[in-house]
Amino acid sequence: MGMKRATTFAAAAVAVVLAASACGPSDYKASDSTQPAGAAAEAAPAAAGPGNQPGGQLAASVTEQLGSVLTDSAGLTLYRFDKDTAKPPKSNCEGDCAKTWPVVAAGDVTAASGMDPSLLGEVARGDGTKQLTVAGWPVYRFNKDAKPGDIKGQGVGGVWFAFGPDGKKAAKGAPAEAAPAPAASAAPGEAAPAEAPPAQAAEGLSVAKDPKLGEHIVDGKGMTVYRFKKDSAWPMVSNCVGDCVAKWPVVPPVDKANAKGITQKNYLVLDRPDGKKQQTVDCWPVYTFSGDKKPGDTNGQGVGGTWYAVSPDGKLITVQ
Repeated sequence: MGMKRATTFAAAAVAVVLAASACGPSDYKASDSTQPAGAAAEAAPAAAGPGNQPGGQLAASVTEQLGSVLTDSAGLTLYRFDKDTAKPPKSNCEGDCAKTWPVVAAGDVTAASGMDPSLLGEVARGDGTKQLTVAGWPVYRFNKDAKPGDIKGQGVGGVWFAFGPDGKKAAKGAPAEAAPAPAASAAPGEAAPAEAPPAQAAEGLSVAKDPKLGEHIVDGKGMTVYRFKKDSAWPMVSNCVGDCVAKWPVVPPVDKANAKGITQKNYLVLDRPDGKKQQTVDCWPVYTFSGDKKPGDTNGQGVGGTWYAVSPDGKLITVQ
């Protein structure tokens, strides 16, 4: 009875299980990650809390409570502190405060689509480290936000507020950032729209070589292909739905004849509950990343401790 209930839940909540005889549990008992030759001694990144990591590819996520909210590459909400100052930029959150509200390190950050890149800056903290600023305001995460979409820090103490994409406090009445059309023009100072990431992977899969990642799968336009650690191969399930799919477009079905250098074992197509069809490699659903702007980019590697490039045999490449 318990097994039947669990199976029903998994199928109803996430995806359709396909080809049960092909993707069996015995196929996935061995290690599901790999590293390039010479990188075996490196430890795989831990799926720790937000810490003081850089923001990566920022995004404007629409919430029911606050409207458009600025988030980091992992989907975690970004906050500002009323006791800080923006002119000049200065952080007044130190010690225990910075443990509850981890600072977002400067560097390795890209403005959200539709956001003015000139709003991004940095400020030197008292300990000598540099912190990201938006419109002059130092940027933080909240250590009780455990997953994308959480905004538990909103209004804490009457001094902590989520950022809007304009650097102001997020508010429902503020104009929401519209998702760009495939042919939308680039933000000021950025490359022409031709370098924008494709809405979905081009037909064909092949193998590319990166100095850090080694051999990894790319789509027909040379964009890096990724896997999500929260997915499963048995049963074959995608746990990336809704806003997640906007950031991580699914790779559509690719004929085996156009999958060059990639394992043919359990090379199947997943029927998703949203009606899309998704390619799998060794039963694992695969995706591209909206934060990769041009062929060769690997900006999705290690995002949130759950997204990794894929080796030709379908395993995760965990080296950073």
